[in-house]
Amino acid sequence: SVLKAIGYTEHSRAHAMKISTTAASILSTLGYSKAEIELARIAGYIHDIGNVVNRTDHAHSGALLAFDILKNLEMEPDDILTIVTAIGHHDENTGTAVNPVSAAVILADKSDVRRNRVRNRDFSTFDIHDRVNYAVTSSQLDINNKGKEINLVLEIDNSISSIMDYFEIFLQRMIMCRRASELLGCRFRFTVNGVN
Repeated sequence: SVLKAIGYTEHSRAHAMKISTTAASILSTLGYSKAEIELARIAGYIHDIGNVVNRTDHAHSGALLAFDILKNLEMEPDDILTIVTAIGHHDENTGTAVNPVSAAVILADKSDVRRNRVRNRDFSTFDIHDRVNYAVTSSQLDINNKGKEINLVLEIDNSISSIMDYFEIFLQRMIMCRRASELLGCRFRFTVNGVN
């Protein structure tokens, strides 16, 4: 409700569930342990909890909130630190992949670009973020364990937003995804409208 009030894209339970599921799927496909998969699932679900404090620096405030919650739930200290680290490093302005769980959360989060995340329904008032998200008609993260590739496949409606607009606002996120993929021993690929 905080982000809705200030006009940000959707960060509701649907986004949390998608990131949780995708982060777990990434590690599962790449053969990581059940324990790491479960930590990625938890970190993915609560990665945006800091938005309740403020959008600015939400990764760090979210990490602190998660630490207290997980400590009160008596989670193992090493598991708490893994989750807190993933949350604290998921924002492209201050973070980077530092372990497999954080890498999976980053890839899951930064690949969640889709039309139904745009809250603004007045097309005439769309800013560039609204336009780019609305223009993405399909988004899929393909994990190829055998070929050691992670491919973000997008379909963008060029009549709404250009591919250049996408790169203008998401270039830093794509660089972050490349580094996260490399930490997982994979090459990051990016396919838009069928072109690599």
